[in-house]
Amino acid sequence: MIDSRDVTLANNVVSYSLDLKPGEKVLIDFRGTATLGLLREFVTAVTRAGGVPFVLFGDDSIQRRFLLAAEESQVSAWGDIHETLMREMQCYVRVNGTDNPFDMADIPEPARKWEREHYMQRVHLKIRVPNTKWVVLRYPGNAMAQMAQMSQAAFEDLYFRVCNLDYGRLSRAMDPLCSLMEKTDEVRLKGEGTDLTLSIRDINVVKCDGRLNIPDGEIYTAPVRDSVNGVVTYNAGALYQGTSWDWIRLEFKNGKIAEIAASNDVDKLREVFSSDEGASYIGEFAFGLNPHLHSAIKDTLFDEKIYGSFHTALGQCYEEAPNGNESAIHWDLVCIQTEDYGGGQVWFDGVLVRENGHWVHPDLKDVLSMAALTAEDAREAEVVG
Repeated sequence: MIDSRDVTLANNVVSYSLDLKPGEKVLIDFRGTATLGLLREFVTAVTRAGGVPFVLFGDDSIQRRFLLAAEESQVSAWGDIHETLMREMQCYVRVNGTDNPFDMADIPEPARKWEREHYMQRVHLKIRVPNTKWVVLRYPGNAMAQMAQMSQAAFEDLYFRVCNLDYGRLSRAMDPLCSLMEKTDEVRLKGEGTDLTLSIRDINVVKCDGRLNIPDGEIYTAPVRDSVNGVVTYNAGALYQGTSWDWIRLEFKNGKIAEIAASNDVDKLREVFSSDEGASYIGEFAFGLNPHLHSAIKDTLFDEKIYGSFHTALGQCYEEAPNGNESAIHWDLVCIQTEDYGGGQVWFDGVLVRENGHWVHPDLKDVLSMAALTAEDAREAEVVG
């Protein structure tokens, strides 16, 4: 049975996010049996738009088997194949609908390191991100609904409402914040367990409006590498390489992590943040702006877009907003500053611009208006439903 919401999502991604042109080759990389219906719609949408689809289909449980048994030379050769394929592509779509987000929890650290270096860094961070039109999505299976502590039906409704948002309207509303950030030197972030300062002076500001990730809705830049000082508590929780945390607190001195605290498994965090020199520095700083997202579900692709949040990525910076930091990791950690999560403030050059998740600077009324309009749309949809 065809789900019309899958059809809409596939068509939106192909026509808007990828802006697919006839003859362009698209690597369609799907994980998990739950994604098969959407996969079919993507193949149809790409082909009807004149593109050439190349399908990879797998599951984390299969990848786990490979990494548990492989030597580094095998992981490197596997990366070679993916590098060759990626260099041929003009577009890339990844949809993850794996049944168990903890399938990779027992992979030994050497194998994780090989996968980061020979696959994530070489194929994705160095080739796919700067050289293709790419979109990364999740799919609303049982595993995601459970992480969100929602029924699957309710989570599916939220998912499609968020993913099929009018991103063109959101994009226009984001412009004033981009302009203000471009004029800003020092950012100060204050809240429960957080008092952090950093400079974003002379670093590019990038608007994410549905053309790279779905769901989308963020504006990112990067801190001057050695300007980060103070402490930040990431209260959205995190799931990374099969390990889950409820909160993580990091202290920075001159850009580098100096102290680590967390709800559990601090040793694992020390391991990740010492995997290379750049892993202990921030490569991205961003604000979440999606007005449909308000609660954390320990899925970074959703949580980093939460309205009233900010996030930083430890590790590799983006080429579009470079601060010179290089690493085999790029791990986004999220702090939510709405009242439900303890509140907080954002200051630009000593001026209060956001309080308890709401933009209070007079130049940012368009962002507030977008949030109000979309909240109204959501209420109307609930009434109609």
